[in-house]
Amino acid sequence: MPTQVAYLGPKGTYAEQAAGYLAKLEKLSQPEFIPCCGLRSVIEHLVNKHCEAAVVPIENSVEGGVTTTLDSLWAHPNLFIQRALVLPIRHAFISSGSLNEITEVLSHPQALAQCTDWLSNNVPNAIQLPTNSTSEAVRMVKGSKFRAAIASKTSSEVEGLENIAYPINDVAGNCTRFVLLTNQKSDITGDIASFAFSLHANKPGALLKALTCIADLGLNMNRIESRPSKRELGEYIFFVDIDLQEKSIDTKDRLNKLLKPLCENIIYFGSYVTSEMTLD
Repeated sequence: MPTQVAYLGPKGTYAEQAAGYLAKLEKLSQPEFIPCCGLRSVIEHLVNKHCEAAVVPIENSVEGGVTTTLDSLWAHPNLFIQRALVLPIRHAFISSGSLNEITEVLSHPQALAQCTDWLSNNVPNAIQLPTNSTSEAVRMVKGSKFRAAIASKTSSEVEGLENIAYPINDVAGNCTRFVLLTNQKSDITGDIASFAFSLHANKPGALLKALTCIADLGLNMNRIESRPSKRELGEYIFFVDIDLQEKSIDTKDRLNKLLKPLCENIIYFGSYVTSEMTLD
């Protein structure tokens, strides 16, 4: 049977590239890709079991965590990370017109933010308009000489437009970590484990005690990020990635034992393998 995989569409997005790579890495049986409009729609497809897997961005090296993904993982504790992929991001400036004709630039908010300096230097008076995805932006500028989109180089080929400039991202090493989500826990132990926790109360030293528990296990945190709980001001959820050592299969149980007295809630997203891809 085909494995249905939801991703942020339409065709031509970085998410589509990541979904293709992840499906191959996981050797998914007859993958059938489902483009969705907006990250929430991607995750809802999986939550409502309209697909078997979903590919979403979770972190960008320039802009940080993808808040919609983080909030959704906390809201839906039955979602698990199966595998991660780090994909280099190389943005192109795409249009039917010339650079001096552009008065509006469209793209996903993260893509716009990742090209702030280039836009300021090359089209300083252009209005920036956010879209649900980079590929949606390309569709919206087709046929217009005063509009341009920021998207992947391959997006222009899909819509028959021109790459006016490439690459235009401000940071050469710009990359995004995508994750493959499923509804089922994986028995595979990878190189990274991810979890999130909330504290019983916002008291002096409460977070330090929790982090000390992680350090006492000899585990290295390679990422910690906070998100508001949305219940009250000053209350946060903490997302943590840790490097796993060999034979650390009992990491989840050991963390739960140490953190449970300090935390109101702990959600473990699983341990998984991270791969890196290169772009031409």
